Amino acid sequence: MKTSILNLKKLFLAIGLLFISIYSNSQDGKLSREEKKEAKRDKDFYNFQVIDSMLLDKRFILEADFLENKYGDRSPVMSNVNFILVDSLRAVLQTGSNSLYGSNGVGGATAEGTVSRLKITKNLKNLSFTIWFTITSQIGIYDVAMTINSDKQARATISGTTPGKLTYVGRVVEINNSGVFKGMNSI
Repeated sequence: MKTSILNLKKLFLAIGLLFISIYSNSQDGKLSREEKKEAKRDKDFYNFQVIDSMLLDKRFILEADFLENKYGDRSPVMSNVNFILVDSLRAVLQTGSNSLYGSNGVGGATAEGTVSRLKITKNLKNLSFTIWFTITSQIGIYDVAMTINSDKQARATISGTTPGKLTYVGRVVEINNSGVFKGMNSI
């Protein structure tokens, strides 16, 4: 009888110690506010370096989730047909929609041309970039002013020789990780 009581005490003691160790380990898994901030800073700095290498290689795409007109009116769009692509000295500006009507076959316009006057400015304090460049295509000359944050969110405002502006709002991705579809060049 004494042996079974001793065995039960040992069993309850072992179970109690097990619960205490599990509880203490679960507390270690939670990050403090400072640790979370530090982890976010590390992630942002890593993304900043990835974006920096994309910009230095001149190989990136802004996939737009929204287009804004000069009055600030914002419309959601499909990112696979609304984009700005820069690949070395070549660039593509494209708008599209669900409709297959348009001069490019995807419901919008496509301007493919060469990149010139590329200027990149880094802001190490805010971990962001500002980029300016000009695209010369068969359908016009376009100035692009783009800002990219370390979370890869980007905004690019396009202006041409005619009045009016169009702003692409979305994310910057590497060309290899993009699923964009380029329509026919508009003429």
